[in-house]
Amino acid sequence: MKKILLIFIVSVLLFSCGSRHRTTSSKKEVISVSKNKKGKASNIVNYAKSFQGTRYKFGGTTKKGMDCSGLVYVSFKSEKIALPRVSRDMAKKGKRIPVSKAKKGDLVFFKTNKNRTIINHVGLIVNNKNGELFFIHATTSKGVIISSLHEKYWKRAFVEVRRVI
Repeated sequence: MKKILLIFIVSVLLFSCGSRHRTTSSKKEVISVSKNKKGKASNIVNYAKSFQGTRYKFGGTTKKGMDCSGLVYVSFKSEKIALPRVSRDMAKKGKRIPVSKAKKGDLVFFKTNKNRTIINHVGLIVNNKNGELFFIHATTSKGVIISSLHEKYWKRAFVEVRRVI
C-alpha cells in the first residue's frame, strides 16, 4: 500500500510540472478576468435592483428617493467605478456599441424632452432576452422600475448604448 501511495505522489509531482499545466493556468487566468467583468456587471445590476419601487426624487441617490442618473451613479460606485453624476456626462464615457451587442451592465441613453436636443435620461441594462433589452431606471411617475426598449415611448426616445465595463 505504501508503494502505491509513493508511486501516486511521484506521478503527481512529475506531471504537475509539465508545460501543459502552464498552458491551462494561462487559460484559467483569462477566464477569471472575463468572469470578473461579468461578476461586476451582475453586482452592479443587483445593486440597482435593490432600489426597485423607490420613489422618484430629483437629485436623489438613496432609498428615500432616486433619479435616473443617481441610480446608475450609486450602482457603479458600489463596485468602485466612478461615473459622472449627470446622464448627459455619463453618455461621454465608455464605448458606444450597437444595440445588438448590448448586455447586462451596459448603459442606455435617451432624449425624452420635447425638443430632444440633449441626453437627459439613462438606464442600466439588466437583461438582453432574445434581442429585447430590459433596463432599470427611475421614472418621475413610477419611480425605479424595469422597462423594455421595445416599449413605444422608450424606442422613440432611444439614443445609444454605451459600455463602461
